[in-house]
Amino acid sequence: MGLAVRGVILDHVLLQYGIGHPENCKSNPTLSLLRKLRFSNIHTAISYRLPLSTEQINLLQAMAELHSFECLPLTASSLDIAPHEIAHAWAHISGTILYLLPNHDSSPKITCAFFSIAPDAEVTSSLHKSNRIYMDKLQELPLTICRLNKKAISTDVVTVGYIMKPSREEDFAKRGAFPMCPTLNGLIFLPLTFELPISTQLEEADVILHKATDEIVSIELNSSSEPSNRIAYTTGMQELQRYIENHNHCFEVDPLNSIYPVLDRLKIQQILLGLKDLNAEGRCTVRAPHFLKVSSFDEPDLVQRLHDAKLSVPCIVKPQVACGVADAHSMAIVFRVEDFKDLNVPLPAVVQEYVDHSSTLFKFYVLGERVFHAVKKSTPNADILIKSSKKSAPGPLLFDSLKSLPTAIANKHSGGQDLCLDLGLVNEAAKWLTRILGLTIFGFDVVIQEGSGDHVIVDVNYLPSFKEIPDDVAIPAFWDAIKKKVDSKAMKHASVAPPPMDSVDGQEKNKCKAGASVV
Repeated sequence: MGLAVRGVILDHVLLQYGIGHPENCKSNPTLSLLRKLRFSNIHTAISYRLPLSTEQINLLQAMAELHSFECLPLTASSLDIAPHEIAHAWAHISGTILYLLPNHDSSPKITCAFFSIAPDAEVTSSLHKSNRIYMDKLQELPLTICRLNKKAISTDVVTVGYIMKPSREEDFAKRGAFPMCPTLNGLIFLPLTFELPISTQLEEADVILHKATDEIVSIELNSSSEPSNRIAYTTGMQELQRYIENHNHCFEVDPLNSIYPVLDRLKIQQILLGLKDLNAEGRCTVRAPHFLKVSSFDEPDLVQRLHDAKLSVPCIVKPQVACGVADAHSMAIVFRVEDFKDLNVPLPAVVQEYVDHSSTLFKFYVLGERVFHAVKKSTPNADILIKSSKKSAPGPLLFDSLKSLPTAIANKHSGGQDLCLDLGLVNEAAKWLTRILGLTIFGFDVVIQEGSGDHVIVDVNYLPSFKEIPDDVAIPAFWDAIKKKVDSKAMKHASVAPPPMDSVDGQEKNKCKAGASVV
């Protein structure tokens, strides 16, 4: 058994940077890769060989400082000398160290030498070829680390391959959510990339965590076909899906067919109607908001349809497509019926009840069997919105819910009512949604209606950031949710697997014991 990877040193030549201000290198994919390592608690450094010009040294040091890397000067890049210098500089680290430098002589282009720093152990005078791995691209580094760590650990570990857009990935990673060394419950996280063959990466993965909405090219909600045929994903996502369908060793934490409802605001509203089954005499009501689908804002009977759906102005208008496309969050609050004319909200749309809720939003996060919530400031009550709209130009209030959600003035909750959250009721709703949607990690928003006290679920989303929950609580719960899903899948697989039988006699005995009949 070896030691897990605890450090990576990258020769500066592999950065492929240009002389200039280090801020210009923020989007450098190599630096992005190194940040993943640093966020994974792997010591990360850029090395350079002396002599080097003062200008280049200053740039490297500034770049390293900007990204919180170390900067290690080495007398030579020789694999006979460098390991000793690295071991001396990193004597406080116990684990395997990877040293990456360009392979000038032939292809592949990168040599990755690895050696261990451990108490009472010395680095050998030279690194044998068996302690070298060769790579064509730096993008292979996480896969290399994953393989080395799995080999070094004696107990079983579960490798979670994950894919999402870079900004989302970095947000999760810098909070420690994606460690490449095992978590306490035995998970290793492997960042997947479509720049490498997906099949090679998935051979190492046991389970896939994806934010598939980041990989949507287009959604057609008016089609009568099945949801899987109405959503077009990137080529890489399609390849990933084909692999999972053809290899039963690897499965998704949440399959694509489980996230389809959260892509469609109309579908979610229809599902939420089932919340009525949770309500009982003598306590608050949990419900969906009143809603109506519209295909055109010029419908001649729109006023009557709004009345029949128990809707009145002001109301909020949202695109039916909930995520995955550019204008999915382009919304409007409509104050007059005539505001619907030429309304700039993508169609088809969902007109939703505007609930007076004292500017208070409760964000709930479901991580497996655990439910967390946070309180956030929200939009003001209707009377405040109406007064505000009269002061400004008449017409609907247009906004992007990801960027410019209109919120109440600080410390000025309209209505002034104290809202009492029935946590037990919402936890029941969370369990109900888990069962109905079949999701492991998701979020939903609750507002409490002034006067009635109704708990209204106004939005549901898949794989939220849950950033309002402290990391030391949320991240372990996130890992536990994934691990329990893996364990549940393994138990299901074991329960349907046929019992081992050594002979026909053994088969008959097993059938007799189980009371089975022969057909």
